[in-house]
Amino acid sequence: MNAFVDASDLETVLHQAKALIFDCDGTLVKTPCLYATGWKAAFRKAGLDMEPAWYRQREGLSEHILMDEFEAEHGVILDRPQTVKALRNSLLENIGTLREIEEVTAIARAYKGSVPMAVASGGSRQIVRASLEATGLLTLFDTVVTIDDVSHPKPAPDLFQEAAHRLGVTGEACLVFEDSPQGHQAAAAAGMKSIDVMQIRRLR
Repeated sequence: MNAFVDASDLETVLHQAKALIFDCDGTLVKTPCLYATGWKAAFRKAGLDMEPAWYRQREGLSEHILMDEFEAEHGVILDRPQTVKALRNSLLENIGTLREIEEVTAIARAYKGSVPMAVASGGSRQIVRASLEATGLLTLFDTVVTIDDVSHPKPAPDLFQEAAHRLGVTGEACLVFEDSPQGHQAAAAAGMKSIDVMQIRRLR
């Protein structure tokens, strides 16, 4: 059985799922512009420049993987603690501009209390929780799993496996909502079905 679900089958798989797991950035909330601004500010603090197009090609990457790529492509060595601090400061300063992705959050609201639900994000606990609080989404979920809770980022299955463990279900029982290739790979590696939220947005 193909683990990747077509959005036209969404209602069927929603009724079959025993738990729902949502990515955060680009799935529940509209963060690309926020992160592009944040990374540009962080790299500027390091005396470097980042083109927004460079970030757009890497949306969804965890902080350290993105810095790995920046260092490799630009032949530099970043002060990582300072770069991450500058990034997160910029994100928190602008967190009030975040907006939810209503086509997806409507599903979370509709199923709250019916099935267990989690957020599983490659972002930091500090920023993910701040994003969910700023948009009023945090109370919809039974648990929030971030990169701070696992050993390996997506496309490794760790985040989704930890979410399923906390929800008390098997991987096969979960439906994952994702917007990135790395996220879908991680869901498949965890034995979970996943659906591309861009398909949902186009249909609704």
